[in-house]
Amino acid sequence: MADLSFSELPLVRTLGRTALDGRAVTLWHTGSGFVCRFTGSELWLRVAAEFTQIEPWLSVELNGAWLQRIPLPRGESRVCLFRGTTPGAVKQVRVLKECQAMPEDPAHRVRLLGLGGKEGEFLPLPPPKYRLEFIGDSLTSGEGLAGAQSETDWLPMFFSAVPHYARMTADALGAEYRIFSQSGWGLCSGWDNDPRHVVMNYYTTVCGQCGDNTAYDFGAWPADAVILNLGTNDSGAMARAVWHDPATGQPFRQEDTPAGHARVAAAVARALRTVRRCNPQALLVWAYGMMDDELRPTIEAGIRQYRAEAGDTRVFFLPLPAAVPADMGALEHPGPACHRQAAEVLTAFLREHL
Repeated sequence: MADLSFSELPLVRTLGRTALDGRAVTLWHTGSGFVCRFTGSELWLRVAAEFTQIEPWLSVELNGAWLQRIPLPRGESRVCLFRGTTPGAVKQVRVLKECQAMPEDPAHRVRLLGLGGKEGEFLPLPPPKYRLEFIGDSLTSGEGLAGAQSETDWLPMFFSAVPHYARMTADALGAEYRIFSQSGWGLCSGWDNDPRHVVMNYYTTVCGQCGDNTAYDFGAWPADAVILNLGTNDSGAMARAVWHDPATGQPFRQEDTPAGHARVAAAVARALRTVRRCNPQALLVWAYGMMDDELRPTIEAGIRQYRAEAGDTRVFFLPLPAAVPADMGALEHPGPACHRQAAEVLTAFLREHL
């Protein structure tokens, strides 16, 4: 089979907040990619990677098993997803972008150009039971999910979308999922008190933090539940030095004071208003605690504030299990064991409430 573009493959399902650029699909976010069912003996992906310094990585799953992690070279290449299998047997393939959008490297992206196979055809996929969206920071970007605990170099190869709480939760529920997250960013500032690094500032775009300011079409993929996992970086910022705007010198710092916590609570309420406006039918869950729980009372206060203002009863706070030292992964972040525990808690909650 000659390579067919993704626009010519209606039975192949793209995953995540993607952009269709002519005949190519552009991937930005953690867990974006595609899934398909194919009966041939081999299948190849034609892909283009764009970056200046931070290369993208992909993972390949075959019939639910994790087979490959691939760093993509710059430019166009072909990747063998599988070969030598029995012709006629149905193979389900899922390809996921392992790392997040990278504002540090605005050129960073993956473009899916086409698929080519041998001795087979694509088959329809069953519809997902639910659609889940996850909003977050480095925890939701999968930082530290690959590599040894001793790794401290901030590199894309230490991110992963596979041993990840969002992926495990969605798979357990038969759901499709999408991720919108940014490592180091928060509700009022990033971990370093930089107020430009606020996740919700770009939520209504496909990937505005990297230049794709296209309005995201929430109606085309209505979420059944939106899970927010934010607050860890705001907590960390309260213990860090003042940030100064490099252009104006204007200072900013989140403070561990009643006024500082009131600012975060107001940001929680504001985030929920935005998410509800974009997802009018969804269950909203604020899941928090994998790395710290210092801001739990503040987040719960923000949720109460939003509920009182909006009269919205479909909003919940869900504490997640904290990572213990043995469960830490690379880059001083929770590893796969902690993500699995979070997925178990979240899966049970969603089963009860969806």
